Amino acid sequence: MTSPLLGLPGAVAGDGIDAPVAAHYGSFHGEQRRLVAGDGFVDLSHRDVVRIEGPDRLTWLHSLTTQYFDGLAPGVWTQALVLSPQGHVEHAFTGVDDGTAFVAHTEPGAGRALADFLDRMRFMMRVEVSLVTDDVAVAWRVTGEGATYDLVPRDRLEEYAAAAGPAAGLWAFEALRIERGEPRFGVDTDHRTIPNEVGWIGPAVHLDKGCYRGQETVARVHTLGRPPRRLTLLHLDGSENRLPAHGSAVTLPGSDKQVGFLGSSARHHELGPIGLALLKRNVPIDAELVVDGMPVAQEVVVDPEVGLHVRPQL
Repeated sequence: MTSPLLGLPGAVAGDGIDAPVAAHYGSFHGEQRRLVAGDGFVDLSHRDVVRIEGPDRLTWLHSLTTQYFDGLAPGVWTQALVLSPQGHVEHAFTGVDDGTAFVAHTEPGAGRALADFLDRMRFMMRVEVSLVTDDVAVAWRVTGEGATYDLVPRDRLEEYAAAAGPAAGLWAFEALRIERGEPRFGVDTDHRTIPNEVGWIGPAVHLDKGCYRGQETVARVHTLGRPPRRLTLLHLDGSENRLPAHGSAVTLPGSDKQVGFLGSSARHHELGPIGLALLKRNVPIDAELVVDGMPVAQEVVVDPEVGLHVRPQL
């Protein structure tokens, strides 16, 4: 669904799944600086939106997902995951409850699968699930207290932009997200990803709640072991005027053996080209690496020693 904000002056469309919104409006470095200074918004209207209503919605989401939904106050944004029985991340979403419904947004194209899964899991619970992407758009706005998401009636998106401006493109948003070390589901993760590997313990996974699908894997790795892989921030060689392709193999210098893969990458207004990669845990944190023929340095996002490492006394 192409955003009407692509009609704003200077708008240049994104690529791939991000093509329906603007990558930038003429100066992605300037747009980053404005966001850092606390001014502007980002059009995320290509993201899918799912609405969950009914009196049992929070208790039901509490039982299905990794997040603590019981007693969630209206207006509080929260992240949550749905895991496979083996603990792999199958769905990821961010949402807010308004007292009558919980409205969540997820990656472009991922909303139907999320809605279908939730609908299958209703059983006798008093909940209704609907995909409302056609009616509701998502924006990200900088405020005096930080930043927040806004849910905007899709037919009022241009009106919202006129009031919330100036607009910043997705390239600026992505560069700042990568700098913060925040993974994007399906871009910085794969079908084997468990939450412990990418820093979702805490933001999206609550460790003090009842059972949910996949909890055993998350708890075992957190309490007893270490995740098999770790998310890391890569500082890419800035001498080449390009970014490596998504999914590029990460190797050690002089070796063809793959030790990880590159997820997202962007040009940061201060740090230069950066990216997020998922690496094998045993790759030394100070090792220089190579991505698509380009030398890169690491900055730790997920500590390879993360976890409690409890050793039972026999």
